[in-house]
Amino acid sequence: MTTAAQFKVTYTSASLDMGEFHKHFDAALAKMKAAIGRDHPLTIDGKSVVSSAPPLEDYMPSDSAVLLGRFSSAQPEHVYAAVSAARRAQKAWGALPWQKRLEYMRRASAAIRDRKFEIGAVMSLEVGKSRMEAMGDAEESADLIDYYCKIMEENNGYIRPLGKLSPNENTRSVLRPFGVFACIAPFNFPMALSAGMSSAALIAGNTVVYKPAQDTPWTGLMLNECYMAAGLPAGVFNYVSGKASAMGDALWKNPEVDGIVFTGSKEVGMRLAREFSEKWPKPVLMELGGKNPAVVTESADLDMAAEGVMRSAFGLQGQKCSACSRVYVDKKVGAAFTKLLLEKTAAIKIGEPSDKDVYFGPVINKKAVDTFLGAVESAKKGGEILIGGKKLTEGNLSRGHFVAPTIAQLPLDHELFQRELFVPFLSLGIVSGLDEAIAESNKAEYGLTAGIFSAKPAEIQKFFDEVESGVCYANRRTGATTGAWPGVQSFCGWKGSGSTGKGGCGPYYVSQFMREQSRTIME
Repeated sequence: MTTAAQFKVTYTSASLDMGEFHKHFDAALAKMKAAIGRDHPLTIDGKSVVSSAPPLEDYMPSDSAVLLGRFSSAQPEHVYAAVSAARRAQKAWGALPWQKRLEYMRRASAAIRDRKFEIGAVMSLEVGKSRMEAMGDAEESADLIDYYCKIMEENNGYIRPLGKLSPNENTRSVLRPFGVFACIAPFNFPMALSAGMSSAALIAGNTVVYKPAQDTPWTGLMLNECYMAAGLPAGVFNYVSGKASAMGDALWKNPEVDGIVFTGSKEVGMRLAREFSEKWPKPVLMELGGKNPAVVTESADLDMAAEGVMRSAFGLQGQKCSACSRVYVDKKVGAAFTKLLLEKTAAIKIGEPSDKDVYFGPVINKKAVDTFLGAVESAKKGGEILIGGKKLTEGNLSRGHFVAPTIAQLPLDHELFQRELFVPFLSLGIVSGLDEAIAESNKAEYGLTAGIFSAKPAEIQKFFDEVESGVCYANRRTGATTGAWPGVQSFCGWKGSGSTGKGGCGPYYVSQFMREQSRTIME
């Protein structure tokens, strides 16, 4: 019989034994539901620490009356203690042979795989992910760690010989860790992004102070447990849950923090970039969201395009940095494409996301509901709501943060084509051809993902050459703009979507957590 750890689940898996999959998921879900309502401490310098501040209460987005757990709420003194512990631990951790660090990290990825169904179950409860979305997130976490280990090996620990000006000169380039990294994670991929950001920092020889998103402390705690299971030395990874308002400045303004890795809003990211460095520039590695377009040309396979756009717009309720939030359709096929898209959207199964047949769950919190309702009102000014446009209150849906998957046809100058929403709201615009579609795509201040549906190679090449996005797809039924995987698609944001142009999941990510030192010995 296939064991749970042997399953390979990605966001686009299509050939699983679903009976076995659901059997494992059901068992994990029952186990994690039995753990609901507990108290959870911080982890600082390898020790459990309980804050005297009121705890952070974690509620289910699908049933806001269910308290998943109470998590110690870190205060500035806990952050200072965690940063100090990370600094003390960094010298020894950074001095380890890189091969030894990889041994620790591969044990961590193995620990994630051993518990991936439990991790997926928690994300379904805590984030509102469907089973496949939750399991893809857990699986990607382990793959990210293993991929970054592989990149470190392929580059020989980033140690390479340089040239000589004289016969007795021996010079080499060595990439060395910066020191202590603050890792600040988002709610939407609370395991994969947390594991990817933190593991790259750790593999490079840095130590980490990790703050999970306020809405997802339980998933963050499970990452902490996997690192502890791997035997990471005390102080190398420190888990500090809590509210950003209470602890944020103490973390990212701390002069003992040498770098920040952050995934979140452009607004917060720009503040970090402006205010983090004082005495000298320090690295701020950021992925800041998107306003991702899909383009449907006259030659496109319209059924493929409608399926790909629907999946990217409404997977995880539109709460992905890579979600398709706007689609530009050639006027010659606008009516036919829109009909197919509306049919596929109307067929989406909405409900409790941990149920095996549900595709679409709740948004994360009330603030997201309010954002959604505000977008609906804006769309009605000059545009037309084609489907959705309401908060869902039927039956058990009234207990959670459920809204309807929504599509609005809008004039191209409507503000919703430019504003990031992070909710299940798709703006549809009719264009005169590919040139106009690309021009409209590039008007947004973001540049993360983009997709095109076309039967003409020349159109696809033109789109890739001219669109201002770091992750580009063509003719992808499983997701027009979503579904990047470690070592398969680098996840790199341009413009307002990222700070370095070199993204996670790709071959250049780990090197950004190190600085170069040239070493010359005269022999």
